[in-house]
Amino acid sequence: MTEAEIIAALLAFIDRGEADEAAFEEMALAVFAYQFAHNQPYRRFAIQRGRTTLTVRNWRDIPAVPITAFKDLTLSCCAPEAAERVFMTSGTTQGVKGRSYHPTLAVYDRSMLVNFRQRFMQGLDRIEMGILFPDEEAMPNSSLAHYLALAKRECGTPASAYLIGPDGLDLDRTIAALERAQVSGAPYALLGASWSCVHLLDALGAAGKRFVLPEGSRILDTGGFKGQSREMGADAFYDALSETFGVPRSLCINMYGMTELSTQFYDDGNAICPPVKSGPHWIRSRVVDPVSGRDLPEGATGVLVHHDLAHFNCVSAILTEDAGVIVAGGFKLFGRVDGADSKGCSLAVEEFLRAARG
Repeated sequence: MTEAEIIAALLAFIDRGEADEAAFEEMALAVFAYQFAHNQPYRRFAIQRGRTTLTVRNWRDIPAVPITAFKDLTLSCCAPEAAERVFMTSGTTQGVKGRSYHPTLAVYDRSMLVNFRQRFMQGLDRIEMGILFPDEEAMPNSSLAHYLALAKRECGTPASAYLIGPDGLDLDRTIAALERAQVSGAPYALLGASWSCVHLLDALGAAGKRFVLPEGSRILDTGGFKGQSREMGADAFYDALSETFGVPRSLCINMYGMTELSTQFYDDGNAICPPVKSGPHWIRSRVVDPVSGRDLPEGATGVLVHHDLAHFNCVSAILTEDAGVIVAGGFKLFGRVDGADSKGCSLAVEEFLRAARG
């Protein structure tokens, strides 16, 4: 397929509403063939693994790239300079950032919006939003900044606003928005990074402020707290959100996503932690042994692999550094791997880099 053909096929696949295993596999093999033909580092790695378009017959056999490889190599089917947008990870202590190249945002945006409307909006056309994250002008290479800008533009009311600016959290504006929402009777939504929510909780606690937002109000957090000044356990975090804003934990929804994917996972609220997370019909997940790459049975804890067809230009199969377990309806996320799994992920990265560099 050409680039235009694979984009058209993926947009149609996302729009179809659902897909069984056979339909997903057919599309997954087409995306693999496209990446095998146009992404040379990935092609070399796949060949070393004995995986080619002739030998890969099942989507589970598509070789997964360790997520940290995005920091070391250019993984793109299009020329990097031809990309409409480049999303970058937050980097490491050495300042190395992973990059995802998007020749067009059409597939990313369709993937985000179809999924977001179903899992977060839940039948609402628009809702007033308070965004607890910088805008795209401040962070043009942030996939989360783009995600939230898209949510605000396509699903937010005209009153929706960013509550974080160049000087950080605008507490006065945030309190005014929450007080107005509290008496409006219309549902209100807070969306942003998990650490932004913690900063807001601390600021409101210091100011002695609590709210009871209207029925149907909801909160979306993402990203966790690693590297931040204060971390909270999940139960304590969602208890604090519920008590401060009057939103039930069942409508405190966590989004699990990453720069190296074009599709997000959601849970159905956090009444119980850890909740089950799941994605739409164009993404599938496995749990594997990171050294062998072999699938582990349902109920066994291992390392998550995601096969995201919407991430067509880079690589669609990603070996994460997240521990999880496959359960009915999706998977449970347990955080970053450690111990033997962590060493296994490091070995997988070394193997990939040796193969991809030839």
